[in-house]
Amino acid sequence: MTASTINNRDDLISYLHVAMALEHATIPPYLTAYYSIQSTTNSDAAHIIRVVAVEEMLHLTLVANVLNAIGGQPDLTRPGFVPSYPAYLPDGENDFTVDLRPLSPEAVETFCKIERPGQAPSADARLLRTPDSGSPVLAFSPTAEGMRFYSIGEFYAEIIEGLEKVAAGDPKLFSGDPALQVGPEYFYSGGGAVIVVSDLDSACRALRFIAAQGEGLDSGIYDADGELAHYYRFRQLQLGRYYQVGDDPDAPSGPPLSISWDDVYKVKVSARLADFPAGSELARVARDFNAQYGAFLALLTRAFNGKPGLLQDAVCDMFRLRDGFNRLVRNPLPGSDGLHAAPTFEIPAAFGADPAAAPAAGESAQEVTR
Repeated sequence: MTASTINNRDDLISYLHVAMALEHATIPPYLTAYYSIQSTTNSDAAHIIRVVAVEEMLHLTLVANVLNAIGGQPDLTRPGFVPSYPAYLPDGENDFTVDLRPLSPEAVETFCKIERPGQAPSADARLLRTPDSGSPVLAFSPTAEGMRFYSIGEFYAEIIEGLEKVAAGDPKLFSGDPALQVGPEYFYSGGGAVIVVSDLDSACRALRFIAAQGEGLDSGIYDADGELAHYYRFRQLQLGRYYQVGDDPDAPSGPPLSISWDDVYKVKVSARLADFPAGSELARVARDFNAQYGAFLALLTRAFNGKPGLLQDAVCDMFRLRDGFNRLVRNPLPGSDGLHAAPTFEIPAAFGADPAAAPAAGESAQEVTR
């Protein structure tokens, strides 16, 4: 059996920082697909992606609560928190690429891979050697150099086992300031509620909820509250039909669901600032968007460090980013064979945890004309 990679409080804190980065790393791909949808079209797909994005914010909050409960400090502004796309996630024996894509069959396939249930065939297979890809690998072990996990589910299983092990030998593990906990009154999501973490039981419940809502490992297609796991939400887009209670995982029997892949802005996949013409208005808007996204992450950091009331503002700001998205995705990117521009999520390195240091996430820039 593979030896534990979590042996003390510091190991747990390192893992929970990775977990926060992992949960966040799905948000830019989801938002890129969501905002690539042309207005008044693809309402089914837009709703599914939006709901999942909000629930990823719930997952971020739950990890932050666990981290605060053991005396860590959530920081979404630290260098490297936002990965450079494409990034890699585990898919069993292999890794797959996570890009910033417009809504497309390829994007939906990636979303399914992100959320796909995956249990290692044996305890020894939980940890695998990280491939030499040259790109950032998510769901890696911060304490076992060069190793990553078989799946996101196995990553969380390692943290839960580590919590149990460390708590057994450290009765003061959960000594974090209770005032830093984000309670359910500060966040609303149709799929689940915030769990205040104060001990081993509540910490494990929070982490198991994240894994179950994403992959549906513990409860199948629907959870105890009748909510679809994220994996099956996205499978509906592939299968063209909604699930109903009692359905086979590969045979939803609910109302039909339609997607028009043509009613989407064909943005450049994983665009970078270097792709924008130097000195152009479009490049300026791309930089402004990155500053606004940095402000969004700074607002979340403050919410998780004693200002929980700001969490509601942060959720709203995530969708106020629409203006910045529209100023990019509606404009062709010169030199890209007719593809359109898109946010690059390259966050300025100097960004700190003070939203006043940059434009608010919802602050609009000047319109870009074609």
